[in-house]
This record gives sequence, structure tokens and C-alpha cells, in this order.
Amino acid sequence: MIRLSTVSALVFLSILHFFSFSGEGAPLPPEEIAGKYRNASPVQWGEHVSGTASRIAARGKEIALTFDACGGKKGSAVDRDLLDFLRQERIPATLFLSGRWLAKNRETARELAADPLFELANHGAEHRPLSVTGRSAYGIPGTESASGAAREVEANARLLEEITGKRPRYFRSGTNHYDEVAVRVAAELGHVTVSHSHNGDGGASYSQKKIADGLLSLRGGEIVLFHMNRPEGRTAEGLKEALPLLREKGFRFVKLGERPFVLEGGTPGP
Repeated sequence: MIRLSTVSALVFLSILHFFSFSGEGAPLPPEEIAGKYRNASPVQWGEHVSGTASRIAARGKEIALTFDACGGKKGSAVDRDLLDFLRQERIPATLFLSGRWLAKNRETARELAADPLFELANHGAEHRPLSVTGRSAYGIPGTESASGAAREVEANARLLEEITGKRPRYFRSGTNHYDEVAVRVAAELGHVTVSHSHNGDGGASYSQKKIADGLLSLRGGEIVLFHMNRPEGRTAEGLKEALPLLREKGFRFVKLGERPFVLEGGTPGP
């Protein structure tokens, strides 16, 4: 059974009434999504599986900065220093917010949604790996079925829409781990599953130097993964050191919605 401790009962019940779209544009209710993939057996597992977006189709030296807000006992804070820096320097970014983090930060989410510099995205209702077989990552149990994967995506999509008035288009799971069947389930729900091509801060554990050196090694087209919920980390400091230098080198920063994706395997994406 999926735990929904941080998602309201109202949001959970609304899942019964949502509709998604198949590749032909026909609506599919949630029980049909679960049935469609009930007997599918995944063969891939990890951060980079078929159907995930790992890069953008950049126009020159462009980088997409993304920031996860994971939630939980040690992860529901807000790195205000980081957000203030992005705003001060007018650096756009895509922010992946989980249901656990939203439970503590509804007003902050509304504030971020109102800022055109930022684009909000879906980080899962319970911040779980997205699986149809219950596989785990970093000791965190994954969703146990196609139905569970659908609930993990859709419950938080509904919560974000309730809070901000806008349904998210992009999804990244807790731990950024997937199987390829679960990625297809997310697609049925209208989400592009976004991985990364550069791990920017190692879960907010990297030093300032390691963060800055990593950014300065980029060439363009990368989707970079950071965290915005761990102000005790050195993410803000690393960005402050590196991003002005990247701008001096002619780099630009874009939100995910501003460029097409390159999916795993080199396939052009939406």
C-alpha cells in the first residue's frame, strides 16, 4: 500500500477522477493505465533508462539548472540564500518539489510559482524511486506496481496544481531512479521524466570547490541536478563562484520548458 502521509486525503481521492492521454491522444483513466502495464516486465533500472531526458537540445552554450526539494525530517528546509542568488543574478531554473516538502512549504511554493524566473516540476508524492516491482535505491523502497507508480506521480501533480494553479509537465523521482516501464506510466500521465547529465552537488554533500569545478567543466546541453532544501550544504556557495564565470565564457541558463530534450539513447524528445 502506498503511504500518503504528506498528501491530503482530498488530493488522493481526486486521483480517482483524473484523466491522462495515450500516445494517440485518447483519455485513459488510472485503472486502465495500471492494467495496461500490469504484466510488463522491466529490464532496466537506474538513473538513466530508456525514455528519460538527460540533456537539452541546446542552442550553443546553454545549461539547464534543476533543483530538487526532497522533504522529510531532514530535508524540508528552504535554501533562501540560493534562491536569493538566482533572483539577484536573474538565473532561471526548474524546481522539482516533492509532496513531503510541499506539506511544510505551501506558501513558499506559491511564491515560487508566481516568479517567472522559476518553473515548478513534480518530485513525487512520497519521494520514492519509480518502479513497477518495488525496487529500492539508497535504502528507500520504490513504488511496488504500475498502480503505485501512477499514484506517486499523479498525487503530487494534483497537489502542485491545487497549490499553484498549474499542472506540472516534468517529473523526477525520489533518488532519481526508475525502470523503463514506470517511465512509460509517467508519460501516460503527461509527464516527461527528467534525469540529469551532471550531478551538481551530490545531494548537497559536495564541497564548494567540487561544485564549482564541476560546473566549470560543462560544455553546454547539460541538465544539472542540485538541491534547494539543504541550506547547510555548500550548493549556494558553489553556484556563486561558478555561474558568473560561466557567463563570462558566454554560457546561458534556461528552464527545461525552453528547449527540446534529448532522451536516453540520443533520441530527440518533446
